[in-house]
Amino acid sequence: MYPAYPAPSDRALALEQELRDFLDIEVLPAEAAYLRHLEVHGHAVTHAPPVVEELKVKARERGLWNLFLPAESDLTQLEYAALAELTGWSQELAPEALNCAAPDTGNMELLHLLGTEEQKQQWLEPLLDGRIRSAFAMTEKAVASSDATNIETSIVRDGDEYVINGRKWWISGSADPRCAVLIVMGKTDPEAASHRQQSMVIVPMDTPGIEIVRNLPVFGFLHWQGHCELQLTDVRVPVTNILGEEGGGFAAAQARLGPGRIHHVMRALGAGERALATMVQRSTSRTAFGRTLAEQGVVRQKIAEARIALDAARALCHLAAYTIDSQGNKAARHLVSEAKVMVPRTVLQIIDDAIQVHGGAGVSQDTPLSEMYGWHRAMRIFDGPDDVHLLTLARAELQREPLVRLPLR
Repeated sequence: MYPAYPAPSDRALALEQELRDFLDIEVLPAEAAYLRHLEVHGHAVTHAPPVVEELKVKARERGLWNLFLPAESDLTQLEYAALAELTGWSQELAPEALNCAAPDTGNMELLHLLGTEEQKQQWLEPLLDGRIRSAFAMTEKAVASSDATNIETSIVRDGDEYVINGRKWWISGSADPRCAVLIVMGKTDPEAASHRQQSMVIVPMDTPGIEIVRNLPVFGFLHWQGHCELQLTDVRVPVTNILGEEGGGFAAAQARLGPGRIHHVMRALGAGERALATMVQRSTSRTAFGRTLAEQGVVRQKIAEARIALDAARALCHLAAYTIDSQGNKAARHLVSEAKVMVPRTVLQIIDDAIQVHGGAGVSQDTPLSEMYGWHRAMRIFDGPDDVHLLTLARAELQREPLVRLPLR
């Protein structure tokens, strides 16, 4: 009932120290240059800001590359948790610098699990090498995509090709000029059982019929890599581009979202730690009513509550990661759901308190807090909204046998 976690390997501990140094020396100081580039060039950039590619080179030199994938890194999920959390301190730069950024990570996991040798050579290898980026096209505007069986995009076989028609939105990364490939989820057999209607198909981004309709802002922040609405009109790809098997799309989506959810949660803990650190820094440097903010009881309470909440959220995240390592994704699915609900809620509250302590500066773009708030509020929707995870958890709890039988009253 109370697992004894294995000690991290010497390699994991060395990587953690290396990553801390990398953040201190390279990543956090580079944020100003990254923001200046976006201010000068706007969000209609035609290539990644130079600082991103420079950081990728430096990360590879330090051995900080593809740490998310156990087959590449030889790390457990529990060992990776500490590393992913550190990358969450710089959400825009650190994950990509390590080639550990969504949506590429989930797509690489899918290609690793389900791809043919040809698909791996064509798409997985350049993704693992950081030469291209990718996107995952599942969510649709016209239906409640929290239920993946609602997906309406059609994938119809025509001889040796699939013809794809549909409209997708919130397709992260698809505006990035380095985005070379989509993994598209749609229906290949509308007459099959509800969880066997969907399939996933690999679609090169330059295939005729793909139109980027618009790039959607998140709480007013327009990310240059894009969270796009896409129109797919008579998009044709060879039938060999099927990922896995026809009818296996729903199961593949669940396999992809499992690690993706826990990795998002790990990174969110880092954002929460950064928000707490900024709150402490602000409260010790500002004076109001004759005392520093840190001497005000209400601020001290916010700081203490943040530490308690972060440590509790981390404990749940690490339990989920350990369960994945020891028993597999299926056994951990409810713990992952718990963490997916708890951690963004916790981090949002800490960011909100940090904003309050910063006053007007907190809601401006002079600090990263407002953008951090918007992203982590969105986390309560993507990768399964809170409501769906709560429904799943309640169903499981109602079916669970109690540890000790209670007498009827």
